[in-house]
Amino acid sequence: MIYRFIREHTGKFAVERMCCVFHVSRSGYYQWLKREPGPRLKRDVVLKEKILEIYHEGRGYYGSPRIHRQLAKKGFRCGKKRVERLMRELGIRARQKRRYKATTDSNHKRPVAPNHLDGVFSVSAPNQRWVSDITYIYTNEGWLYLAAIMDLYSRRIIGWAMGKRLTQDLVVKALKMALQKRRPGRGLLLHSDQGSQYASHYYQHLLWRYGIICSMSRKGNCWDNAVMESFFHTLKVELVYNCRFETRSQARRTIFEYIEVFYNRIRIHSAIGYNSPEEYEKERKVA
Repeated sequence: MIYRFIREHTGKFAVERMCCVFHVSRSGYYQWLKREPGPRLKRDVVLKEKILEIYHEGRGYYGSPRIHRQLAKKGFRCGKKRVERLMRELGIRARQKRRYKATTDSNHKRPVAPNHLDGVFSVSAPNQRWVSDITYIYTNEGWLYLAAIMDLYSRRIIGWAMGKRLTQDLVVKALKMALQKRRPGRGLLLHSDQGSQYASHYYQHLLWRYGIICSMSRKGNCWDNAVMESFFHTLKVELVYNCRFETRSQARRTIFEYIEVFYNRIRIHSAIGYNSPEEYEKERKVA
C-alpha cells in the first residue's frame, strides 16, 4: 500500500520526499517498480480476459454460475467466489430480472384435456414430451404474439410462430413447424395451458391426426407449465426488456435471431449440464 501511494504521487522531487516520510529506501522503491506481478495476480489478469470473453459471448446475460461453468469447459479451474470477485472488479453482472405476467383465455366451453405431463419435465429421449405456450411483446405498432414449442429433452425451441392477432392459427403454425423439423412418432405428449387456441377444433384435430397425446395445465396453475413460463421469462429479461421495438417486423427479426441463433445454439442451460440445446443434442447424436 505504501509503494502504491508513492507511485501515484511520483515526481522527481516527490519520490525522495515520500520515501523519507514513509521510511522507504529509494532503491527499494525502484526495485518494486521493476518487480514482476505475482502468480496469483497474473492468473487474475488471464481470468478477467476469459470472463469478459464469456460474458460478451453470452451477450451480458450470464452471471457468475454460468461463467464459472464456461471457464471450467475452457480448461480454467477456479472457485466461484473468485469469479464473483473478478466480475465485481470488472464491473459486470447479469442483466437484472423483471416480473413477467402471463395471460390465458380459458373462458370457453370447449373440451379440455387432463394434465398428463403432471410436472415431469425430465425425459430420457427427444420427441417424448413437448410443451407449448403463448406470450406477447409490445411494439410501437401494437402487440406481437409469440407461440413456441419446446422439446423437454434438450430445452430446444423446435417450433414457433408470431402474429399480430391471438388466434388458433398462431399455435397451429408453431406446431406444424415443430412437426416438420422433428418428425416425431405417435405417442408424443404435447402440453399447453387451457387457452381457447389450444382447445380449438382444428388444433385438436391436428394432434389426433399425428397421434399426439394432448395434455393441459390445471386452470390458473402456471407451475404445470413452468418450463415454458421460464423460457418466456428468459426471453423477456434477456431481450425484450432491453429493446424498444418500433415495428412488429423489427421485433420479429430480433426474436428470430434470439431463438434460432442464440438460445438454441449458444446459450447454456443449467438443466442440461450447462450446454446449449444444440450441443446437448449433438453429444447424444439426436437427428
